Amino acid sequence: MHSTDFVRRFRSPGGDRKITRRINIDFSLLLLLLFLCAFGLLVLYSAGGQDFFYVKRQLVFMAIGITIMLVIAQFPVRFWERWAFIFYGLGLLLLLSVLLFGVGAKGAQRWLDIGFTRLQPAEFMKICVPLMISAYLGKRFSPPIPKHVFWSAVMILLPTLLIVRQPDLGTSILVFTSGFLALFLAGLRKRYLISSVFLALASMPILWLFVLREYQKQRILTLLSPEADRLGAGWNIVQSKTAIGSGGLNGKGWTEGTQSQLNFLPESHTDFIIAVLAEEFGLLGVILLCITYLLIIGRCAFISINAQTQFGRILSGSLGLTFFVYIFVNMGMVSGILPVVGAPLPIISYGGTALLTLFIGFGLLMSISSEPRQIRTQL
Repeated sequence: MHSTDFVRRFRSPGGDRKITRRINIDFSLLLLLLFLCAFGLLVLYSAGGQDFFYVKRQLVFMAIGITIMLVIAQFPVRFWERWAFIFYGLGLLLLLSVLLFGVGAKGAQRWLDIGFTRLQPAEFMKICVPLMISAYLGKRFSPPIPKHVFWSAVMILLPTLLIVRQPDLGTSILVFTSGFLALFLAGLRKRYLISSVFLALASMPILWLFVLREYQKQRILTLLSPEADRLGAGWNIVQSKTAIGSGGLNGKGWTEGTQSQLNFLPESHTDFIIAVLAEEFGLLGVILLCITYLLIIGRCAFISINAQTQFGRILSGSLGLTFFVYIFVNMGMVSGILPVVGAPLPIISYGGTALLTLFIGFGLLMSISSEPRQIRTQL
């Protein structure tokens, strides 16, 4: 059979005219994200005191984020692999700019004032670090040899320490985790994993004595016994657990939550927004949210498994697992099983830079997802 006949039979009639042939969009992932955005705006309206201020700003950031995601998806995977070092370097420069020229709030210097809004460069490192590690290790044999593990560790620790200096413990943990997951997916040997665990345990006294601030230490101590200071350090966790428990199975109804509407729940539109969701939509609302998250993570895993390059497999897998870590840290923090570290709930919590970062990551995932289709059409 002639090669042209094979191509003609391989392609479905009119296939080249399909929209999926012209633009690189993972529609399954897009629909899940759009549903999550709509659900998030619904909860944010109630969490923000039934004021459209936060909803309007969040909607603008969502529109910008989705646009950026679709644009990023149009670039081939090779482009992101080739430019990973540049993006990583720019991210480091922005972190240094924060330490030199950044603006502070609540005792932390984490933002750059760009006029119409404030930018938090540390958020972008959640993408730049796994992107850099994936590009570095994607060109090398798996599992990585000691030299490559060492340089990967340097590339992970450098931005992590700069973020710790701001200080921003929550974001630094997530940035470190995103890079470590990329290193792990590259085939990190067990002895390195075991050594990392022992090193982390051994460094805890040093972190406690010389790195952690007093308020960060207090958060860890509060985790062990939040009821010991119900009106002080334990207030956030106590009120959050009260809101979650009072929602029951069906919830009190949209905008009918007492903890959030009467301002008992702090940071209800950002870090503790899932407590508002649990109080007003109940256990069923939380289950719906978790199912949506699981479907998104499952789609990320599918993209990683079907990626055509080592770079694509590492990057998509690390982005999907990091997304899971975001969710786990926020839910664990709000429910009182993890210390309060200031980690927003993905797409649901209010926040511009964090939202844009997530959509950049999903744009990269769509770019990787489109790669197999591009290869098949060249047969």
